[in-house]
Amino acid sequence: MTVRLVGTPMKHRNRRSSKPKTGPSLWEHLPEKDLLALRLRDLGLTIEGTALEERIEQVCRELQDRGIRFRPHFWLSDDWFTPDGVPGIAIPFYLAHPRLVQLERAKMLEVEGGTPRSCLRILRHEAGHAIDNAYRLRRRRRRIELFGKSSEPYPDYYSPRPYSKSYVIHLDSWYAQSHPDEDFAETFAVWLDPEAEWRKRYSGWRALAKLEYMDELLREVVSIKPKVTTRRRQDPLSRLSKTLGKHYEEKRERCQVDYPIFYDRDLRQLFSDAPEHQTNTPASIFLSKKRKEVRRTVARWTGAYQYTIDQVLGDMMRHCRELKLRVAKPEPETTFDFTVLLTVQTMNYLHSGRHRLSL
Repeated sequence: MTVRLVGTPMKHRNRRSSKPKTGPSLWEHLPEKDLLALRLRDLGLTIEGTALEERIEQVCRELQDRGIRFRPHFWLSDDWFTPDGVPGIAIPFYLAHPRLVQLERAKMLEVEGGTPRSCLRILRHEAGHAIDNAYRLRRRRRRIELFGKSSEPYPDYYSPRPYSKSYVIHLDSWYAQSHPDEDFAETFAVWLDPEAEWRKRYSGWRALAKLEYMDELLREVVSIKPKVTTRRRQDPLSRLSKTLGKHYEEKRERCQVDYPIFYDRDLRQLFSDAPEHQTNTPASIFLSKKRKEVRRTVARWTGAYQYTIDQVLGDMMRHCRELKLRVAKPEPETTFDFTVLLTVQTMNYLHSGRHRLSL
């Protein structure tokens, strides 16, 4: 994969190796403030002995069941990614320990790859990039005809078309539409998934031609040795000197809402500042109580980051306080109507051409 999943360019960092100075037993019970002061390189984490090991083994079994002899190599880093030209996969460090999963959720409101199902979906996607690199598949003429050129620059943002039948649907946010290489990796992931039933699922779709090509292509390479066999690891955890605090400061900044949102009119239609409703629950308090429930629902419907949605929610609550709005309808109806409003605002963001590359 040529860019990180959050759309930021990979940077070359200090290559000096160092041995972990601490281990989970020394930091797993630290207060959050002290934990955030630790450097990533000092966490002393490994994949071995964790739930990640089992999920990696499952993907490798799926490759084996397909007759593919190639196996990616795996390492811990600060995010999900597959470096360009490397047949291996970096996995975010937080998945290697429950305390760090807890920290990730506290800071980002969700955990990318935090469930067995979501982790396997991302691993299959990254395996598509790794096998692409291993066999240099992007150079094939038919691959270019179907998916486009890998040389196309990655956009900072993309405008997905949710109803397009030219792309498979695997990761959230219609990720296959973001770049030709992501289209290839997403198609591979669907092809590899033993439960996908892709011939039935994509019958009548233009994306079926891509899946059939993938099936033909992978049947061809199963008996071929990979052309690229490097075991290089980009930005392994043991070489990352930034602190956990700095890591989350940068990650939250990348998920900031960076465009103006106008919804006062919509809020006035949903809530009320009329005198007859002045004794009702303030809209800001109502939204505060529903915040987690609505945020999760909209994230599930749209594929947007919960952290991003939560910023919009917080801004709406502030506007409700400034406008002195109060609940004017029964709670179930208000909850539903507000969920629809927030979904529309999020979808407008996704369709505005301001949709960041993300998982």
